[in-house]
This record gives sequence, structure tokens and C-alpha cells, in this order.
Amino acid sequence: MDLPDDLPAAALTHLEALIGFDTTSRDSNLKLIEYVEAFLGDFGVASRRVANADGSKANLYATIGPAVPGGVVLSGHTDVVPVDGQAWTSDPFALTRRGGRLYGRGTCDMKGFLALALAAVPAFARSETARPLHLAFSYDEEVGCLGAPSMIRALVSELPAPIAVIVGEPTEMEVVSGHKGISTWRVTVTGHEAHSSLTHLGVSANMVAIGLMAQLRALAESFERHPDPASLYHPPHATLTVGLMHGGTAVNILARECGFSFDLRTPPGQDPDEIMAPFLAACAAEDRALKGRFADAGVAIARRSATPSFAPEPGGAAETLARRLAGDNGPARVVPYAAEAGQFQGAGFSTIICGPGSIEQAHQADEYLGIAQFERGAAFMRRLIEAMR
Repeated sequence: MDLPDDLPAAALTHLEALIGFDTTSRDSNLKLIEYVEAFLGDFGVASRRVANADGSKANLYATIGPAVPGGVVLSGHTDVVPVDGQAWTSDPFALTRRGGRLYGRGTCDMKGFLALALAAVPAFARSETARPLHLAFSYDEEVGCLGAPSMIRALVSELPAPIAVIVGEPTEMEVVSGHKGISTWRVTVTGHEAHSSLTHLGVSANMVAIGLMAQLRALAESFERHPDPASLYHPPHATLTVGLMHGGTAVNILARECGFSFDLRTPPGQDPDEIMAPFLAACAAEDRALKGRFADAGVAIARRSATPSFAPEPGGAAETLARRLAGDNGPARVVPYAAEAGQFQGAGFSTIICGPGSIEQAHQADEYLGIAQFERGAAFMRRLIEAMR
């Protein structure tokens, strides 16, 4: 198989195109999906969409090479976080090169990896490979890893068993073998409006919500008091934060409604359902108490997402392969953020995280991918091509 000397240049062309699509999670990703479909079609590669319920977004997967077991899945998400309110110094949806950096929304998280994966396609499509390369591009990772599960189910049922899944989240091309899980929740408290001087005639949703949030704060503080000294995570314990809250209409009205959202991040081995059970019971008890006073009052809690943790697989096929491709002989590594790796692992795939760029550059103004990291990613892809002969 001829190794592509122009892989970095080809990947840069793809990255420029991918950055040009505004795939903020609140919007559609279909223009980007159409771009990938057309590119794959130029090489005779069939692809399949797995769409969301209303067809406004889609996952995409494809196989390049023979339909045999032992292939490698390159997985990444197509969506990006918003740029609203951020002080960018260049157009976030136009790739900009300054010095040794490539700027644009999604350059490191994680369209750089997608571009490198696409750049490897021609070498596979034009050559006789012993094992296949699979691409698996998802939607809505940034809002709770919502898109990947339906695609993963399709991969399980339709693909010959791959040897490894490589999720290309930004790790500076170092192999990461574990991440925390995340559960997100929305609590809505409905009170009964009255003049704020007449508290006996109503109930303030804000005051009830404050009590519930105090319970969550106590839970978060209990995590901090009991760190795991053997943990590789930083911080070395579960975390819980209230990220959004709003409520009330005026300072002199008992609030009709108050809502807040929180996330719980748990290391492997900790059950988020077990952790949350006492709080859910407290919400149910508060709901009954409020309804006992006013029929229109109450507490509703809804789980918005549940992304499983990703546990190290010592000596696993994916880690062994990725370390060889990355030239990584370093220590075991884990990350505190959640990704789709836990979902792939839960479906039975040997999985690892490894991709260009640093998570420290993600989700902020002037997000960038270092060109040196991009070149390391290209070297990784070249070694993968060699390994699949």
C-alpha cells in the first residue's frame, strides 16, 4: 500500500471545509454529513445515516475495505459548542492559521480528528487491505452524548466485529483509557403566587428550590471530603455542580416557578442512580407536601442525559494498538470529562481515546489546534494504514 505523503495537506483541506459548517448542537449537522457522504462516494464508499427522530441531524458510518472482522473504528462527533458571547479575534467558522496554530470552532474538539480520518480514506479505498477501516461520526455529543447510541446499535448489528474503537477526543495524541460518566438533570419547582408579605397564602418556588439545591451542595461537599487516594482522576472523586438556575418574576411576588439544572460526574465503579436515589426521594416528598397545600404546586425532576463512564481495560486490544500507533509508552491516563468512549465500551467494543489537540483549548474563544499536534495525528494515521495491511 502506498503511504500518502500528502496526508497532512489533504487533512488540512478537509479541516477547512469542516470548520466552515456551523454544527453547533442546537442546529443541524446535515450539511457536514452531506460533505462527508460526497467525499466517500468519490471513492466508491457507501455510507449510512442514522438520523434523529425528526431527521434534522444524523450520525454517519461507513466501511472502507473488506467486510471482515478485525477492523478499526475511528469515531468522532460532528457537533460543536456555541460561540455566543465569546470574544473571538477571527471568524470562528473560517479556519485561520496564525503562527503554529489553526484557529476555528471545533479545530481541536474535534473536527481535526475527523479531517485526519477522512484524509486516510483514499489510501484504504485504493488499496487491497487485509482489514477494514470504519468511520463513525455522531451528532449531539456536546449536549449529553445523545446521538451515538443509535449508531452504536447499528454498528453492533451490522459490522463484522472490529478489534478496536479509537475515539479522537483531544488528548495531545496521548492514549487515554478512562473517563468519568455524566448524568444531567433538570428540576422544576412550581409554587403558588401571592404577595411576598403574605407567605401563608402562597409558596415561593425559589425558596423550595434553594432547599433542594442546598441538598445537592451538601452532596457535592461530601464527595470532596472522601477522595479516593488511589484515583487517577483530578479531582479524585465524583463532582456535582448546579450549572443553570432561574426563577421568579418580581422581588415582591412569591415565585411561581423556579428551575435549575445540574450535572453529576462519576468515576467508573460508582452508580449515579444509587447516588441520586436520596435526592429523588426528597424531590418526591417535597412534591407531595406542596400538592397538599396547593393543587397546582409541585416538584418535577427529569433526567436529561446519562453518559456511562469509561473504565480502563488493561492490556486491551484498543489500548495496545493505539499506544503502538502513537508511540506512547507513558503511564495510564484518565480524563474527568465524559465522552462517547463509555458508550462504545458498554456495547462490547475494545475502546480507547486518542486525538490531536488539548481539551484546555476547547469550548472557548479562539479555540485552536496546534499544527504540531495535527502533524502528530497525521503520523498516527500513516501508522494505522501500515498496520492494516
